[in-house]
Amino acid sequence: MAVAALALLALAACGRETGSGAGSGDGDGSGSVRTGPRVTGVHWNVDSVTAGGRRTAAPDGAHVVIDAKGRATGNFGCNRFTAETRTDGDTITVRQATTTAMGCEKDAERFEKAMSRAFGGELAVAVTGRNLTLTTATGDSIALTSEPPAPLTGTTWTVTSLVSGTTSSSLPGNPENAERKARLTFGEDGSVRGTLGCNSFRGTAEVTGSTITFGPAGGTKMMCPDPGMKLERALLAILDGRTTYRIDHRTLSLTAPNGEGLRAVPQA
Repeated sequence: MAVAALALLALAACGRETGSGAGSGDGDGSGSVRTGPRVTGVHWNVDSVTAGGRRTAAPDGAHVVIDAKGRATGNFGCNRFTAETRTDGDTITVRQATTTAMGCEKDAERFEKAMSRAFGGELAVAVTGRNLTLTTATGDSIALTSEPPAPLTGTTWTVTSLVSGTTSSSLPGNPENAERKARLTFGEDGSVRGTLGCNSFRGTAEVTGSTITFGPAGGTKMMCPDPGMKLERALLAILDGRTTYRIDHRTLSLTAPNGEGLRAVPQA
């Protein structure tokens, strides 16, 4: 259901995409598709879910994208999903949905549960500027905002989690301490620089297709208390040699051959 909810979100947009006149709906004659703002092919960030009067903020990376055929794909902030959607006027429904089953942090799990509890059936769609709102018959809602994609180079990527196989975990240390957040910036000249949460570093990063090959890195050598040093060791192991990279709109994933990796988002 959680997946369906998200898909619905995306779907919502789709429902107002094309069509003119009565009977131009999805073919069953139940309604017409109204002309409206373009929602397909747009990356919609999930901002929050409000259910039972309680607002739950979405994890970083939660998003929905709907293609021209009504196929919705996205991410809850931890698990990915796909769904088939259909629209009828200003409402959306989801017919099929699948999701991955990664182990997630408690906050991400709570958000996914909130989505599954709040959404199902038909959702009303409203698009205003860059904002998309999906609302249930009982008044629960999901808020989304469109956002342009982020390029690999020139973007300051803030590391949000470490990944080991199929498990994602938050970073050790104090996530509220902005000065201690690990960051990466890739240059057009094949360089990479940033901070590992305590020490700063600089090295080379050769991008070829979907891989990044990191060269030896140099930097400061301060001794930092754990869990800061534990984080640095984990990051240095990932940023060493050949890695596979992927950008899912505004979420960067780096994965080493042994399955260890990280996720990062553009610095706010």
